[in-house]
Amino acid sequence: MGRGYNLVRMRHPARSVILALILNLALTGCTTSGGVGGTPGVPSITIENKGSDTMVNLALAWAEAYQAQRPAVRISVTGGGSGTGIAALINGTLDLANASRQIKDEERQEAEANGVAPVEVVVARDAIAIVVNPANPVDQLTIAQISDIYSGRINNWAEVGGEDRPIVRLSRETNSGTHVYFLEQVLRGGDRDDSTLFSPTTLLLPSSEGISAEIRQNPNAIGYDGLGYVTPDMKVVAVAPTPEGPFTYPSPETVNAGTYAIARDLYIYTNGEPQGEVAAYLEWILGPEGQAIVTELGFVPITP
Repeated sequence: MGRGYNLVRMRHPARSVILALILNLALTGCTTSGGVGGTPGVPSITIENKGSDTMVNLALAWAEAYQAQRPAVRISVTGGGSGTGIAALINGTLDLANASRQIKDEERQEAEANGVAPVEVVVARDAIAIVVNPANPVDQLTIAQISDIYSGRINNWAEVGGEDRPIVRLSRETNSGTHVYFLEQVLRGGDRDDSTLFSPTTLLLPSSEGISAEIRQNPNAIGYDGLGYVTPDMKVVAVAPTPEGPFTYPSPETVNAGTYAIARDLYIYTNGEPQGEVAAYLEWILGPEGQAIVTELGFVPITP
């Protein structure tokens, strides 16, 4: 990939599916039950965790490690997108909502009207990598160029130093927190009054794996995804806030240094201040063991 960029490893999608099946052999809600899925006669506590697809591999890894230490606790992990997790929080059907974006004002108002008091916990950080097919000669893009590509103002790779080929835009679907963040912070540059939208020709894909698969087989494609989902058969483009640079690759070091332009916090939301086993689990996630898993999966720990 050049320029000293250290590629991080992602968990294999098949393993995520297996873990999800195992972890979902549990009760719904943070409840107790005499020995269900655990040691006979020992109360079992289930924590329902749902939301961000960006975070689902991380959430599965946390749950697997925590359950190994506390067999009486069962953690049910599912994805579906940040919007799905926050909607379930609003409806009172889960304990922990994973989100790769902050809760919106209207979502918080809806929650409070339903008797739910969302409490935000930052559990990790992430860089959103801009990825292309390895055959694409483009090595670097500015934020403005990325915005112009995704909004449809730039439609050919030759306009940004590449070959004379049409650009195929790939995005996560609208329920994804990554999609919302990318729209607000990249296409609109963080300007709340900006009404820029994705080009109608943008292909909306339901998963990170879908974006990866299309990037691998289409030399004209461009996509974006969390750093933990970048694989060796994808080319990462260096990004700069202005044409003058500096052009920087995403990494834990550049995120913590504030030099990579497309980085964000990752959140877990609870209904009110967490209590009991939910509080214990969050404390573990924020501690050395939980944050070591953050690093292992290619995300950025909140405590370097």
